[in-house]
Amino acid sequence: MSAISPPRREKNGPSPARGLTSAPRLAGARNAAWSVMALAVLVGAGAGAGSVVFRWCIKTFTSLLSGHADYSASPGADNPHVPWLGPYFVLLAPVIGGLLYGPLVNRFAKEARGHGVPEVMLAVAQRGGRISPKVAVVKTLASALTIGSGGSVGREGPIVQIGSALGATLGRVTKATEGRMKLLVACGAAGGIAATFNAPLAGVFFAMELILGTFSAEAFGATVLSSVTASVIGRATFGDTAFLTLPDFHVDHPAQYGLFALLGVVAAAVGVGFSRVLYLVEDACDWLWRGPEWLRPAVGGLALGVVLLVLPEMYGVGYPVLQKATEGGYAVGFLLLLLVGKMLATSLTIGIGGSGGVFAPSLFIGAMLGSAYGMGVHHLLPGAAGAVGAYALIGMGATFAGAARAPITAVVILFELTGEYSIILPLMLAIVLATAISRVLSRDTIYTLKLRRRGIDLEGPARGAAIGTQHVGAVMEPLPSPLPATTVLADAADLLSRSGHGALPVVADTGEYVGVVTAQAVAEALAEQPDAAPRTVGQLAVPPTTVTTEQPLAQALHALLSTAGTGLPVLDTERGEPVGWLSHQSALRAVHATT
Repeated sequence: MSAISPPRREKNGPSPARGLTSAPRLAGARNAAWSVMALAVLVGAGAGAGSVVFRWCIKTFTSLLSGHADYSASPGADNPHVPWLGPYFVLLAPVIGGLLYGPLVNRFAKEARGHGVPEVMLAVAQRGGRISPKVAVVKTLASALTIGSGGSVGREGPIVQIGSALGATLGRVTKATEGRMKLLVACGAAGGIAATFNAPLAGVFFAMELILGTFSAEAFGATVLSSVTASVIGRATFGDTAFLTLPDFHVDHPAQYGLFALLGVVAAAVGVGFSRVLYLVEDACDWLWRGPEWLRPAVGGLALGVVLLVLPEMYGVGYPVLQKATEGGYAVGFLLLLLVGKMLATSLTIGIGGSGGVFAPSLFIGAMLGSAYGMGVHHLLPGAAGAVGAYALIGMGATFAGAARAPITAVVILFELTGEYSIILPLMLAIVLATAISRVLSRDTIYTLKLRRRGIDLEGPARGAAIGTQHVGAVMEPLPSPLPATTVLADAADLLSRSGHGALPVVADTGEYVGVVTAQAVAEALAEQPDAAPRTVGQLAVPPTTVTTEQPLAQALHALLSTAGTGLPVLDTERGEPVGWLSHQSALRAVHATT
């Protein structure tokens, strides 16, 4: 008989005490769920309104500084405000913009510099979702001034940071828990993307894939509510049209799948190359500049102005140029020039201290690559190549996937832009290949590389954290007595109830480590008997996420938090055999030892 007997089950239902306590708990859980949904709607409304204000600011500053609603639609034209300057006004526009947003960012919110998404990812991963509320205001003005004065960046990074800052502010006002704060930040990002691109599904998956880095029913429900709310506001203001009007998509010949696959491989290399060029130019700007940071965007704006004078198509986000490329409006040589020019112009804009996103530039680069590739294929295989626009669409998604490694977001946003179901198969093929090749070519994405260059690992501990520097082998507990794989479930239940771990390692008759069996798995199997349910723990043992003695504790915590039991075995690095046990208590003891 076990030392600790399990409680007897009441024959006539739960005891009065249990019935009385379960009702308040159930009511509290329902109230919490309703409050999350209400907050998600509020964040979505804020993100949608923020998107409207942000796009109005871009349009206003672009009109003031270039004299056009979108200068890239009429590249090389004069500025009607200063016609005597002719096309040379582009030399001064970035300087004026830099004089305005440089001091603003340097004085009030330095985190508003750059493309924004890495800062949001860092806030969620290591700062409990905390983002200063002033970031929303500063980012709106700085990014609108950057784009309006010719900065060749996108508007999705800023609106992600703006929406996330609104979500964090609402979380702070409502005294939300850390988990809920992170969720509200993700809701802000989802709403921002949805309203900006009129792509509600893409907003949801962008938030879950890149910001949260995880998928759950609660997160999906909250981000959907935020995304839908923001989309309704965006569509009421801008109309129910996509930000691009793309050509019809058709797969006319089975051989095109092979061509799309090859394009995915090439796009992966281009996406990774864009990441490298971006930070190479930023390093060069850091090395060259020796003056005050607030003046850097203005002085660097002269170099950007020269690029715009040579390639005025690089002015601003450049959606009209992208649109024309998908329609086959440029020659192959000029498409490749635009591809290189966008890489340089975007990198220079970020490098001199500008504020804007890299999502839209990666789509732009992908469209140029895809169009040039499609024209080349059409010249070589006129009977099987198909329309050039199809390759432009695939190139957009694959290049973004290669740079950001967010395949679901890439597939969904291109599908929402086209509304063509026939795009799904070739798009998934190219994007999955681009993602896989990108992972081989680079450890980091275009977002995480910025943080790693600052010595920040999103999977590691935050700077100054009490947990993280120790190795697992230094803090682990002794290994509990493992269960033989032939142990019957009734005996396993007895041993698990006395172990205090909620899970135990399982070994085969030969002594080889099999995996871990949890008390929950045993209880569920016993409830299923006498049908065809497992009868020994060997049939229930599952290998958990591998944790080794030489692994940093902060990295092992991710596996510990996702395990079903109260701990998991620590394996010897060389032999792969369990030598210890990592639990939440042992991790917390590491904090006590360092204080």
